[in-house]
Amino acid sequence: MRTIAIASRKGGAGKTTVAVHLAAAAEQAGFSAAIVDLDPQASSATWADLRASPRPEVRCCPPNRLSIALAEVGPCDLAVIDTAPHAEGGALAAARAADLVVIPCRPALFDFRSISATVDIAGLAGTPAAVLLNAVPPRGPAADEAEDALAAMGIDVLDTRLVQRQAFVHSLTAGLAACEYEPRSKAAAEIFALREEIARRLQTLQNPETSCRNA
Repeated sequence: MRTIAIASRKGGAGKTTVAVHLAAAAEQAGFSAAIVDLDPQASSATWADLRASPRPEVRCCPPNRLSIALAEVGPCDLAVIDTAPHAEGGALAAARAADLVVIPCRPALFDFRSISATVDIAGLAGTPAAVLLNAVPPRGPAADEAEDALAAMGIDVLDTRLVQRQAFVHSLTAGLAACEYEPRSKAAAEIFALREEIARRLQTLQNPETSCRNA
């Protein structure tokens, strides 16, 4: 099982949106996925309650029971940990359990300190981390400027960007992911690209000489 932690010290960055879309996209590609929701608001679990399908499995737990929850959802191909904002203990537990930490960031809410703090938590856990530019305006230089600023700080940024699209909003309220709600939409294409980019990174982290089935 490969594990991804979705973490950000800043609220409203889109952690749950990214978590459920990654898990749903993995399931759609034929892999088994589960979400462990550490956020007391239980947004991932609320999304799961709206679904007709029991997959991906979603479990809620406090950070001190994360290892137990991960053992209970296994064996599966991919586990995605949805963390709460402003919770260093939960973020550190998630980072320690993960193979990769993905840090969603909205360019309009760009906050160097919150991103740096999450990168530092991943570093403390010894886990690679990368920023995902999320809810990117469809026009304008905001995303490019944010990426340049992050690069200047030495922070890794994923190539894939998620643009601010109504398909993401409407799909979540229907208990779906964009790749299920509108499979041929631009939003779905972005999620597929994110899934593939993360799969490549997990493959590199696992063994650069062999293929990786996960995500």
